[in-house]
Amino acid sequence: MHLPASMGLASQVKLSMKKIFLRLVLILLVLIVVAGIAVGVFLGNLIKAGMETIGRKITQVSIKVDAVNLSLLTGSAGIKGLVVGNPEGYKSPQAISVGSTSVEVDPFSVLSDKIIIRSMRVDAPEITFEGNPFSGNNLGKIMQNINAAAKSGGSSATNTAAKAASKPGRKLEVDEFVITGAKVNFNGVTLPLPDIHLANLGKGTDGITAEDLARRALDALTSATIKAVAANASEIGKSAEKLGKALEKSLGSNVSSLPKGLLGGLFKKSTN
Repeated sequence: MHLPASMGLASQVKLSMKKIFLRLVLILLVLIVVAGIAVGVFLGNLIKAGMETIGRKITQVSIKVDAVNLSLLTGSAGIKGLVVGNPEGYKSPQAISVGSTSVEVDPFSVLSDKIIIRSMRVDAPEITFEGNPFSGNNLGKIMQNINAAAKSGGSSATNTAAKAASKPGRKLEVDEFVITGAKVNFNGVTLPLPDIHLANLGKGTDGITAEDLARRALDALTSATIKAVAANASEIGKSAEKLGKALEKSLGSNVSSLPKGLLGGLFKKSTN
């Protein structure tokens, strides 16, 4: 059975229109994806600038970030090359450096009063510890600065930047916060730290502020660092004492021939 020429032409027109429509939809989706990436990059640069500016005001030390990658389509973000400087009076140029941090956010919460962060993972942070683990040290000083900023409600510059980035009163909820592969450098020794797991931060209507989150994360990291440093200092002290006694026993009266201050130097290094 042959269809009239007019019906065949109509079918061809419909097929052609369908192909054009599908192509337009495809082009539209591509444009949406490209726009999302472009906006994500633009917002990523804003977040990077905000982290460096607000972070410096809160911690009173330099904050540097290599890059922030943001995907609005998936609600994920990545932070690369975060470096936290040392307070004045300490020798090392940095206190903490982080290779990468990944964040998973509920995209729909971005428009609400509380941003819900499903997970935040900090991979392989490196801490340079200076000072006494039982009294004054560089991490403790940074913590003091954060606490002071929280009590004062933040500086005017911090508040201005925060208002520009989000609605007033914006809080956070962090379901999971994990720090893995951390290590601390202390007196020429590198020590591994156990993984840190924090959960259900800011649950409920109140949530937590960015300062609260920074304080809790740094507090957990500082506690783990001080425990490792204190234990290591004790072990180095014992080793140095045993070495001194062994040298004295083996050298006997020749112990005076050792370079002046050698044994004292060993003990001094072990207790710093």
